[in-house]
Amino acid sequence: MNLSPRRPLFNRRPQSNIYRMFLWVVMILGGVWMLQQMNKGEIQPLFLPTPLPTRSVESYILEGDANFSAGKVAAAITAYQEAVGLDPNDAQTWWKLARIQTYSSAFLITDEEKRTRLLEALESARKAVELASEESTAHAILAFALDWNADSTLYPNDHVQELLIEAEQEALRALQLDNSNTLALAFYAEVLLDQQKWSQAELYIKQALERQDADEWMDVHRVNAYVLETLGQYNLAITEYDKAIAIEPNSTFLYLRAGANYRKLASEIPNPEAARPVYETSLEYFAKAVRINEQIGVKDPGPHLSIARTYAQLGEFFIAARNVQTALEYQPNNADIYGQLGIIYFRSRNYEGSIFSLKCAIRGCSEEESCFGRGLDKCYPDLGENPVDVRGQVISPNTIVYYYTYGSVLAALSRPRDNHCEEALQVMSEVRTELDVNPEAYADGRQTIISIVQAGESICDSLAEGGAPGLSVPTEAGDVMTDVTATPTP
Repeated sequence: MNLSPRRPLFNRRPQSNIYRMFLWVVMILGGVWMLQQMNKGEIQPLFLPTPLPTRSVESYILEGDANFSAGKVAAAITAYQEAVGLDPNDAQTWWKLARIQTYSSAFLITDEEKRTRLLEALESARKAVELASEESTAHAILAFALDWNADSTLYPNDHVQELLIEAEQEALRALQLDNSNTLALAFYAEVLLDQQKWSQAELYIKQALERQDADEWMDVHRVNAYVLETLGQYNLAITEYDKAIAIEPNSTFLYLRAGANYRKLASEIPNPEAARPVYETSLEYFAKAVRINEQIGVKDPGPHLSIARTYAQLGEFFIAARNVQTALEYQPNNADIYGQLGIIYFRSRNYEGSIFSLKCAIRGCSEEESCFGRGLDKCYPDLGENPVDVRGQVISPNTIVYYYTYGSVLAALSRPRDNHCEEALQVMSEVRTELDVNPEAYADGRQTIISIVQAGESICDSLAEGGAPGLSVPTEAGDVMTDVTATPTP
């Protein structure tokens, strides 16, 4: 009989469906297209976080102003740099940035740091004038930046004079555009003072003080204080610094200037007992700066260095050295601070200890040597005393004291079996060369430096001839910094 074939219940043959295949092809092509669009950014993946709104220029400017008023100068500069990044064509933002950058140089220690920051300020000020050539305040800020760049400790005298001439021209241009501009009057007075035109400087700063908005600007009272201290009227200068502090109470460099004026007053009092309270008042101003920095979380070595110098003038070298060591905890690779510690060791007659610190200051030192330069017997990482490489400083009016003091100590401690005269004579030669290359910067102290150099050279000449080593202590070195400098910096 005929039977129908069995249905393939368990091994059914696969069958193709053209519609299903077409659907798969369409889905695959669609997926490829979507991936391409996502890579191009045309399609965003699901569940991305909601984009935050872009900050406005005004918000960065307000942040910069707030940080400057709070004493957070580095944060203020960063905020203004963000603002000019968003709107590089706003002249006002550029000149505000230039003003803060210029003042921030007062918080820096080394020549290289100051020079770099002041050049940045000058670039910002020039950009402001480029964008708004008819804006009086832009020209006034450019005059200010030029004047602070005109520092004889940073540049040769010829370049300093060029900068001062340009600063005067910019200040006059600012007053030509607006003869009632308070900042222009104040900064022109500062330029005139640095040109040693004292009577004219007094005239213009008085005009600035008469303006209705004079008390809105710290700059006006700062410049007036500078005029007064240059004329030797230190009590009146302190009063003006106090007025500037009242406007910007967290600008610690103002406290350092006021304290330096008290220290200058104290140094002129012949009776040590009468001078002591005045020195203590200067220390109070420096201590206020330290407290402000602690409150805002700024590790600025400047106030500690000012405290150290005051105690050194009082002959209290131990506490002076401790304050410099605190400054080194903040900036352990800062060669200039090693130099200041070396000078204090020298003045306290710790000649052997001064060698390590002064070597770090002028020649640089290795990681292990840096701890010796800080007055330690070795590095203690567990206590935060980490070894660091230190790069030495080139010779300049600000660092020459480290050079001739180092050479003097090396020569004085040389003995036939422990002779350091090769290095000592090399250093003395560099000092002589610097005096010849830049004579204007050493007009007042040249003869004193020469006498120190000659004393060291005589000791080494005697040793070379087989004579006895030097029997006297090294010749006393000059001080690290003056109380009143061309551009007031602590």
